[in-house]
Amino acid sequence: MFLCNTSEASAARAHLCGMHAFVAVRGRGRCGVASCLAERALSRAAVVKRRFAFHVNGGSRRPARAKAPSHARLPSPSPFTARDALVKSAHALLCCTCGVPIPPNPANMCVSCLRTQVDISEGIPKQVSVHFCKQCERYLQPPGTWVQCSLESRELLALCLKKLKGSMSKVRLIDAGFLWTEPHSKRIKMKLTIQKEVMNGAILQQVFVVEFVVQPQMCDDCHRVEAKDYWKAVVQVRQKTVHKKTFFYLEQLILKHRVHQNTLRIKEIHEGIDFYYGSKQHAQKMVDFLQCTVPCRSKASQRLISHDVHSNSYNYKSTFSVEIVPICKDNVVCLSPRLAQSLGNMGQVCVCVQVTSTIHLLDPNTLQLAEVDANTYWRYPFNSLCSPRQLDEFIVMDIDIIRDLRLGAGAGLRSNRHTLAEVWVQKTSEMDTSQQYHCRTFLGHLLNIGDLALGYDFANANINDEFLNKMNPHHVPDVVLIKKSYDRAKRIKRRNWKLKELARDKEGLDTDDERQYQDFLEDLEEDEALRKNVNIFRDASKIPVESDTDDEGVPRVSLAEMLEDLSLSDATGGEGADMMTD
Repeated sequence: MFLCNTSEASAARAHLCGMHAFVAVRGRGRCGVASCLAERALSRAAVVKRRFAFHVNGGSRRPARAKAPSHARLPSPSPFTARDALVKSAHALLCCTCGVPIPPNPANMCVSCLRTQVDISEGIPKQVSVHFCKQCERYLQPPGTWVQCSLESRELLALCLKKLKGSMSKVRLIDAGFLWTEPHSKRIKMKLTIQKEVMNGAILQQVFVVEFVVQPQMCDDCHRVEAKDYWKAVVQVRQKTVHKKTFFYLEQLILKHRVHQNTLRIKEIHEGIDFYYGSKQHAQKMVDFLQCTVPCRSKASQRLISHDVHSNSYNYKSTFSVEIVPICKDNVVCLSPRLAQSLGNMGQVCVCVQVTSTIHLLDPNTLQLAEVDANTYWRYPFNSLCSPRQLDEFIVMDIDIIRDLRLGAGAGLRSNRHTLAEVWVQKTSEMDTSQQYHCRTFLGHLLNIGDLALGYDFANANINDEFLNKMNPHHVPDVVLIKKSYDRAKRIKRRNWKLKELARDKEGLDTDDERQYQDFLEDLEEDEALRKNVNIFRDASKIPVESDTDDEGVPRVSLAEMLEDLSLSDATGGEGADMMTD
């Protein structure tokens, strides 16, 4: 309750009467809904007037009487005043449908009534189909493009919105996002927020959900893969050599880096292997990988298959020919005098100790190292003097370590992994004779008196080589030892690891392939640097080994270097079976 004098009450009545006149004048110029609103505003103003009089009279229905002002008693605030009523009646409208007070808007309707009469999502489909290829896990983007998308990714969101692009031309997209669904439900739900201008310029915003049904469909590329006869590009890898150590090493590199994923077919033939691809880009990636891992040279060609004169499109089949240098590990080569001089005045007769992206050569007389890349090799080519089948077994009769060897001016780097020594050896096939051979070897750290070693007998061999025939006979060694010999049967029995192989078609295989593969496995056991580039898996069918070498000094692969081979049958109970759950 509060007090008010006669002058204040008169001013309030006058202001209220002016408000009535203002509403009446505004109401005459309108029609329809506006006239109705004006009448309701007048009635509301009358109610406000009566409430104001009620408060002025002190809560009594009798007419107000004049009271003497009292300075001792302060007026108490009231929750409703005449000014608040006037402000509220001036800035609020009544919905023309339901009569609820609402802020002014161009439609003169509340949001609930406006939504019942207008649906801005009309014309936008609530269920759409998307096509998915199970083989390559790609989605179809019309008209004929297949794209890789993961669940709830930006790429998948853009693909789904493009499906609705035509039907959303008359609305404005405000927000879009995914709703969680089960991954195996074949359903993708997306929540959209849109806006559209409706009656008399009013903007309505609406949120709704669109469901995308994932339907399986095999893409054209997977159709060609299943046919197994269609290809657009082939990479022909060749190496003109007897031994396949480089191919075995290259196979492990391909498996480790998973470069073979896009191949349609792998076919092994004599002196090489062919990789078939469905696109030229995948074949070019394989060629680039080969050029980075092995010394080689490549040449590309293409053949016209068909031509469409209307669309001016051509269909080609591409062929990439990759030739690897014909040098393998443990080969003995003879360099040209010019190349040997450019490599640091090393000897012409060298041993290939490793083949990576370059050829690693070692001089058995001085332990001098040199690397020859592919461009240098094709500029100054050289060949292997002997094949691995010509290796002879020698027994060490005497050995003397050479220390403090001085090299000439301009010499290159020396090997720290090997030890230079002078040895007297004798063939195991000539033990009944007194014929012995003297030579220098880089195996001084491995050989002892009585050990067996494998090497080439140049003294009794008939070698036809351009550079070797021009050399001084006194500079040609009688024997070149390559590696120490161990009992192969025991090494195979104690080997508790294995390698993976490429799934390929084998045609015209040599019967000597198994022996060459065992030589490659022995090289892995003996060379730790070579094992770093190869994935070695533990063989569960054999007992694990705890030490690097056994009592006889045979090199072994440690257990720490082995990987566990994943077998899906261990987790599912069989190939293709369901996962066991509680």
